Amino acid sequence: MTAASTSIAIESPLSDDMRAMIGELNAILRSLTPEEANYSMTAEEMAGSETTLFVARVDGKAAACGALHRHGDAIGELKRFYSRPSYRRHGLARQILSAITERAIEEGFTELVLETGHNYKAARRLYEKAGFNECGPVLDYPESPYSVFYSRSLGTARETKS
Repeated sequence: MTAASTSIAIESPLSDDMRAMIGELNAILRSLTPEEANYSMTAEEMAGSETTLFVARVDGKAAACGALHRHGDAIGELKRFYSRPSYRRHGLARQILSAITERAIEEGFTELVLETGHNYKAARRLYEKAGFNECGPVLDYPESPYSVFYSRSLGTARETKS
């Protein structure tokens, strides 16, 4: 048996396979989160220059994704993290998070923030293991019993690289 070939790359959200993955993610989020606390993005919303989509492929198949969404004041937001069920527990989300963090540092961001669902235990473990700390609402998200917010300081690019 040969080992699976895994790659992480920046891709367009507008390809057929990424539209399918984003559709799966949105359907899952709709089933787990009330509409007023669901902050999904469509493929079209993700296609703008302020968002970069990172995709993990295993043997050429889209397996997981995550995005960096840029805001002012050197703040980057993590969005759209998802691993297809058959690819979970293979470290793909951790690899994507690492790639996004490296990109954010390269671009001079000093902080990464995110909103996730209160009941998304695997996502919360991922972020906490990566050094994110729970905090109050970030950006323009409202306080909600369905949301948990995290932030992680990246320092300055110079501090982080030395």
